[in-house]
Order: sequence, then C-alpha cells, then structure tokens
Amino acid sequence: MGFVLITTEPGKEISVRKKVAEIDCVKGIWVVFGNFDCFVKVEADDEAELTEAIVQGIRSVPGIVDTRTLIGAEI
Repeated sequence: MGFVLITTEPGKEISVRKKVAEIDCVKGIWVVFGNFDCFVKVEADDEAELTEAIVQGIRSVPGIVDTRTLIGAEI
C-alpha cells in the first residue's frame, strides 16, 4: 500500500482526480487543501505493480506538476 501526494497545475485538480481515479491500483483519491492538491491511496499485490501504477500511471497524467510518494513498510 502507498499514498501519493499530488501537486497539479492551477485549476486542474478535478480533471487530474478524474483521470487518476481510472487507474486500477487507485483505491481512493481526494482533493485537499494545503501544500498538495490531491491525496491518493494506491494498493497492489506486489511492489512492481505498485511502482508501475505510480510511475507509468499516475505520474503520466496531464496536469500533474509534482508528486510525493509514501510507501507502507512491513515491519
């Protein structure tokens, strides 16, 4: 499981949310206020699938300026 914090171009929050929500591993996405514009929960069966969803899926969505990714650790 992981979380992606997204910064969008001004005014692109809704279009980014709609596009990111279509990605298979995305289990939730919220538009938020503060330093970031969207908060995304992603889940996958393995780390490779999670990485692909983030790098090739989320980061390729038009309107995204920057991302910060937090990956859950099994301790």
